[in-house]
Amino acid sequence: MADFRFGNYDFSGPPHIPVYVMLPLGTISETNEVTDPDGLRTQLQALKGAGVEGVMVDCWWGRVQGKDSDLYDWDGYKALFSIVKGAGLKIKAAMSFHKCGGNVGDTVTIPLPKWVTLIGDQNSDIYYKDHSGSPDDEYLSLGIDNEPALDGNTALEVYESYMQSFKTNMDEEYLKPGIISGIEVGLGPTGELRYPSYQLSKGWQYPNIGEFQCEDKYMKKSLATMGQAQGWGTAPQDAGTYNSKPQETLFFKDGGGYSTPYGKFFLSWYSGKLIEHGGNVMQRAKGVFNDVEISAKVPGIYWWYDTKSHAAEATAGLFTGDGNSVYRSIARMLANNNALFNFTCAEMRNVDKIVDNAYCNPEGLFTEALNAAYNCPVPTACENALPTFDSNAYSQILKNTKLMLGATGQHVRFFTYLRLGADLMGKLGDFTRFVRCMRGTCKLTKGGC
Repeated sequence: MADFRFGNYDFSGPPHIPVYVMLPLGTISETNEVTDPDGLRTQLQALKGAGVEGVMVDCWWGRVQGKDSDLYDWDGYKALFSIVKGAGLKIKAAMSFHKCGGNVGDTVTIPLPKWVTLIGDQNSDIYYKDHSGSPDDEYLSLGIDNEPALDGNTALEVYESYMQSFKTNMDEEYLKPGIISGIEVGLGPTGELRYPSYQLSKGWQYPNIGEFQCEDKYMKKSLATMGQAQGWGTAPQDAGTYNSKPQETLFFKDGGGYSTPYGKFFLSWYSGKLIEHGGNVMQRAKGVFNDVEISAKVPGIYWWYDTKSHAAEATAGLFTGDGNSVYRSIARMLANNNALFNFTCAEMRNVDKIVDNAYCNPEGLFTEALNAAYNCPVPTACENALPTFDSNAYSQILKNTKLMLGATGQHVRFFTYLRLGADLMGKLGDFTRFVRCMRGTCKLTKGGC
């Protein structure tokens, strides 16, 4: 097996990296049943034969608690987990508190629970809002984490009740026997710890900067209170729109508002609230799943990474403006909650991301984020951000996942592959060779596995 030099670290040897495969988004139907159970059994047996460890399953809030705030229906997931168990595979269960639909790769629409959207019809401030005051119904605003805005309950109470219901229903058959090997806790849109700053539903186009999302009344109150002494109680008014470039805005251009005392204050507050939200939810998850590994997904927003303002990261809440790495702060938050740091964009190479002079650097971002986690220290995992069957992408994943830190011998705990479907089944041979390389049973060469 070939050696790698990656960042400041050396890799050699064949560590075993378990591979999990994400199930299709619509695996559980609107009627809360397994979609095409016979076809799924066939696909799962093929994955087992390829050496896959298990599957990642979205446990959609909108499916399970869709009808009433007091009613949980786990029958569809129990049937699904039985099929997965029968195939001899393990399960990573994602507590998916977001809406499915409107993002890249979303093939189905699964709204938030109906009882939640009815509340939103009367009080749109339960959702994040952009500069124009337009709400985004993909995920609840962190502003109501401690506000009794959901039939007298706070968002944190609702999330905790959902997780407790999952544990109660799955404990004896799937959690305690170890069929469910981990819980990924959704913390924002697409399940990631971020604000919904770059939504296709709002007309955003890659690789533009997106917009800040803090204009609901709860977030505005928090900002006004925090900045009252300095008179800094509002969000930037000169940060552009969804499809702006950094240099087109006064706030994000070189030497712009982001670098002023006000800009540093605002960005620190904005990212600080996001990390606080992550910590609050993960603390509840730790209390519920005290004997199961929990994790959170951190997004890889790599466009405009090689600019001083990090504009796309900033609007998503992943830049502080004070010279400190937000990924280090996220890692500390996860470490405090005995949680794992799961990072995306493991497949991306800089050479593939030269587009519109957007200063993309996925490899540099991946290095920064994983170093922040390693140095915290907190265990890590990763996944690919976009579907891929390319040998160069497989090699990049191998390079990233088998990264070791000198004598410590650390590497990622597992890798999650996006996603199971006809395309993957049609190229199962290449995928099998990749999985064997991840397991340390296939020889890796410069040309791939």
